[in-house]
Amino acid sequence: MPLKTLFFDAAGTLIKPAEPVGATYARHALKHGIVAEPGAIMGAFRAAWKETLPPLHPAGQTAEDDDRGWWQALVGDVFGRVLGAPLAAGMLEALFSGLYAHYEEAQAWSVFEDVAPTLEDLSRDHRLLVVSNFDRRLRSILAGHDLLRFFAQVILSSEVGAAKPHPRMFEAALAAGGCLPGEALHIGDDLKCDLAGAESCGIHAFHVQRPENGLRALVQKVRAGAYSGLH
Repeated sequence: MPLKTLFFDAAGTLIKPAEPVGATYARHALKHGIVAEPGAIMGAFRAAWKETLPPLHPAGQTAEDDDRGWWQALVGDVFGRVLGAPLAAGMLEALFSGLYAHYEEAQAWSVFEDVAPTLEDLSRDHRLLVVSNFDRRLRSILAGHDLLRFFAQVILSSEVGAAKPHPRMFEAALAAGGCLPGEALHIGDDLKCDLAGAESCGIHAFHVQRPENGLRALVQKVRAGAYSGLH
């Protein structure tokens, strides 16, 4: 079955934080008189991220707050782990608001160097979509890096009401792409959310593992027609 549509994950695949998350969190915390070591924050962030269930809303419903509350709870968990006690509600809201606004800015993110050439190449004869566990901030981030023009649509977990690997995300992508599962390829860096999630819906998957398996390798395999079982 010919490949018609490519689904791209965003964070970790197209873009990444411009500086380590721990450093950003520590800098913003210091503005509020909270002293925390970036390495400790990073360790707490990884643990909280792993242990926190992604947002999931009933079918047909989406997050009224664009999943902002979920992110605030995660940040609260991170600092609670680092400091040994939860932040006061007002302090958490103030700290989180600054972080949330920071990560809305395009300059808070950098684009992997193999992204633009890949999108230029593959967009010539494939329909490209973003399929991301993100919220509406992603559209302005991609636009700020001149990447939004490559994509027919951006499928966001906050608008679908479920996050990858939930099948609802991939069903939404297939509907938006106007294609059958066998005509689509999902590209991402996360084994569970991207690889397992796509394949559970019958969608081919490519595991991004830079530098050995980056987007240049993706282009070569797509052009060779060797996109079945790419990981």
